[in-house]
Amino acid sequence: MVQAVANSLALTSAEALTLYEDMVLGRTFEDKCAEMYYRGKMFGFVHLYNGQEAVSTGVIKALRRDDYVCSTYRDHVHALSAGVPAREIMAELFGKATGCSKGRGGSMHLFSAKHNFLGGFAFVAEGIPVASGAAFQSKYRREVMGDEDADQVTACFFGDGATNNGQFYETLNMAALWKLPMLFIVENNNWAIGMAHPRATSNISIHKKAAVFDLPGYEVDGMDVLAVHQAAREAIARARSGEGPTLLECMTYRFRGHSLADPDELRSQEEKDFWFARDPIKLLKNTILDRNLVTEAELTAIDRKVQLLVEEAVKFAEESPEPHPSELYRFQFAEDE
Repeated sequence: MVQAVANSLALTSAEALTLYEDMVLGRTFEDKCAEMYYRGKMFGFVHLYNGQEAVSTGVIKALRRDDYVCSTYRDHVHALSAGVPAREIMAELFGKATGCSKGRGGSMHLFSAKHNFLGGFAFVAEGIPVASGAAFQSKYRREVMGDEDADQVTACFFGDGATNNGQFYETLNMAALWKLPMLFIVENNNWAIGMAHPRATSNISIHKKAAVFDLPGYEVDGMDVLAVHQAAREAIARARSGEGPTLLECMTYRFRGHSLADPDELRSQEEKDFWFARDPIKLLKNTILDRNLVTEAELTAIDRKVQLLVEEAVKFAEESPEPHPSELYRFQFAEDE
């Protein structure tokens, strides 16, 4: 168990502000997405990340900029944490040519080679083997090709539902066998669409499944960004030093339905109220103020800064051009820069 590390994690004022701003950006961006979706600016399925921000921020802000991140169909906030500009993500959600996937991917297929963001994936567990490939190439370049700078780590995110799929077990086995430099991050929000986690798996403690492959596995409080951040830093250091992967099961909760088309009628109000009271942004804010790391005025300034950034992203998306019909078949193959 890793929950207790949060209280002992040394945190500077600059680090506290970085974590807070990233989480607020994720929440504000997703709230704006909901608004734009219901106004008819976005189409298709849109899966929001509200409530799970501590996982994305805690892990990705412990990575280096040249490390890799692999996501799921709930990918907006992972992309933001990885450094993909909000305006490029919003433009992609609007289906515009200026989007990070050139308007071809939409909500579930965000991608940015520049930011080592390997993509969102529509199918459950689809990104897990992709992430292992990225980790394998880092290891191969370092150990076979002699590239001493190839010590990148890959962070792979997926939900509790994905752990009942074959890719999860097959990739854990390969990653353990080859000691791949990667993190398996389970965002256990207790629901796979409308299926409650305890009804779908014989052993609900996902982190314990790592032991079968002789890997370390930990349960982390996924609503506490400091607990996630500390656990991620330890797992990243282990991976970068050649000791292999780690499985982190982050216990979290999505504050909205599975997608914006989900009326969210299956979860009880009692359950929702329990988790709403553990809002990760409010928990971090209280910790920061209790430790006198920054003032409330500084946090309010960040809130305003982020709000303006997201509003600018919407403006950019609205004013951006649609993909030209003449480029219908473009980007099916790789192009030179």
